[in-house]
Amino acid sequence: MTSETSATRRVLVAKPRGYCAGVDRAVQAVEKALELYGAPIYVRKQIVHNTHVVKTLEERGAIFVDETDEVPEDAIVVFSAHGVAPVVHDQAAQRSLKTIDATCPLVTKVHNEAKRFAASDYDILLIGHEGHEEVEGTAGEAPRHIQLVDGVEGVDRVQVRDPERLVWLSQTTLSVDETNETVARLRERFPKLIDPPSDDICYATQNRQIAVKEIAHEAQLVIVVGSTNSSNSKRLVEVAMDAGADASYLVDNASFIQDEWLDGVTTVGVTSGASVPEELVEGVLAHLAERGFGDVQEVESVAESVRFALPHELRRDLRAAAR
Repeated sequence: MTSETSATRRVLVAKPRGYCAGVDRAVQAVEKALELYGAPIYVRKQIVHNTHVVKTLEERGAIFVDETDEVPEDAIVVFSAHGVAPVVHDQAAQRSLKTIDATCPLVTKVHNEAKRFAASDYDILLIGHEGHEEVEGTAGEAPRHIQLVDGVEGVDRVQVRDPERLVWLSQTTLSVDETNETVARLRERFPKLIDPPSDDICYATQNRQIAVKEIAHEAQLVIVVGSTNSSNSKRLVEVAMDAGADASYLVDNASFIQDEWLDGVTTVGVTSGASVPEELVEGVLAHLAERGFGDVQEVESVAESVRFALPHELRRDLRAAAR
C-alpha cells in the first residue's frame, strides 16, 4: 500500500457552493436595516438556516423571535428568506409593525403558483418536509387546497377530490433526484397530475447538488459545511453518498471535523450549503491543510450569475435616506 504523504492528499472544492442569491439578499436586508434604522431589528425565525450567520447578526443587534407577537408594537421586523403565510402579514399589521419581507423571490414564485392553482380549484400536492418554515408559508397561501407529501413514503396517504384537477409543487431546497422519484410515484397513482409551470427547486439547490456529484465520485470523504436545520445542506450529504462517496458528514464549522474521518483518506471533497458564508469553508480548508491536505483544487461544474435586489421596503427607505 502506498504511504500517505502530504503530496498524495488533496481536497476537491465544489463550485458553486455557499451563499445563493436569496440568502445573500436576506442577510444583506438585516445588515442594511441595522445600519439604516439602528438596533434592535427583530427577525421572525432564523433569517437563514445557519447558526454562524444568526449569531453574527445577533451580535450586531438583531433579535430573533419565533412569532410576531413577540415583537413590540411599532417595531421593525424582517421576515426570513423561507417566506411566511398571509396570516403572518395580517398579524404584523394588527400590531402596527414595520415589515421588511426578505422572502426569496424563488419561494415567492411558488407562493404565487399555489394561489393561482387554488383560485382555479385544483388540489395541490406540496412535496416537502413537514415542519419546514418554507412549507408552512406556502401551505398557508391555500390551506384548503394544499396537502403535504413528505417523500415517496407519503404518496400512498394522498387523497384528492378530483384526479383530473391535480398539480404538484415543491419546497425549493429538496433533493432533485428524490423529488423526481416522488413525482414519478405520484404519477403512477394520478396519471393526469400536472407539473408546475416552471421548476420549483431553486437553481442554487440544483447547482450545488450537481457540483457535489462531480467531486463525490473521486472523493472517499465529502465534508458539507452547513447547519443541521438547513434542508439544502442535509440534502448535499445524501447526494454525495448516492454519487459514490464512501462517507459524508455535515459540519457547522471546522471544529466539528473528527480526525478519524481522515484515516486512510487521500481525497476529501468539500462543499457548503446555500446559507453558508465562505469564511466557514476557508476554516475547513485550513483545518485540512494542517493535517496534510494542502493540495486544493476547485472543481467548477456550473457558472452562477443570479442576483436579487433588496426588498422594496428597504430600497425605498435607503433612497430616502440618501437624499
